[in-house]
Amino acid sequence: MSVDAQGPVVIITGAGKGLGKAIAAEVIGKGGRVVLVVRSEAAASALSGEFGSNCTVVTSDVTAPGAAEAAIEAGMKRWRKVDGLVNNAGLIDPIARIADTDPAQWEAVITTNLVAPYRFTHAFLAQVPNTAPRRIVNISSGAAHQPLEGWNAYCASKAGLAMLTHSTGLEYAHENVFAFGLLPGVFDTDMQATIRASGVNEVSRLPRTALRPPEEPARATAYLLSGAGDDLSGGEVNIRDAGFRSRVGLPQL
Repeated sequence: MSVDAQGPVVIITGAGKGLGKAIAAEVIGKGGRVVLVVRSEAAASALSGEFGSNCTVVTSDVTAPGAAEAAIEAGMKRWRKVDGLVNNAGLIDPIARIADTDPAQWEAVITTNLVAPYRFTHAFLAQVPNTAPRRIVNISSGAAHQPLEGWNAYCASKAGLAMLTHSTGLEYAHENVFAFGLLPGVFDTDMQATIRASGVNEVSRLPRTALRPPEEPARATAYLLSGAGDDLSGGEVNIRDAGFRSRVGLPQL
């Protein structure tokens, strides 16, 4: 098996479609390599066919024991390094008032949106330290900072993820680790279809024409992984911020 150390190697969770796949395309387009974590064999086969030698795929639910370690191992085996991590996989259901939710579903959101990112971050940081910079982008949400009716599980999980980002930045800045939480805005994905179908809170009533393309947060993520935004490490970055959009090269809103 050939080893190509050129360009960064980035683990991306929830990479089967939507934002995760768009991020993979951006990273590869800028000369990187990716370890893609997906749940289905069909998605794994499709991604391998599309991205070829620039990717390796780990088929696993992000909540499965050992999933994070398997992703690290895959990157190390193929390219002998892992430089970046994008915690993108996420759930939003159940959308309901607290007393109307199913506890098992509620807990699954916390496990997927918060516990799994912790596990991947833990495995990523536990690698043998080296002098090369390492970068983590957690896909955050405005829901981390403001409650929305029916989104109690999602809001709680994203609030926890935001604090995980802050904690990572605080504890590992001296080890050349840069951590970011990206607020990606409202963009067009399958999750948005679920939100619209719920009819709960104002976000569900946004017309599809109001949604931004996933390529915008994908470009923003690749920008943060590149090192160009290292001065923003340790906190949350809002894609709607005019100054940040200008830095990334995105059109103004």
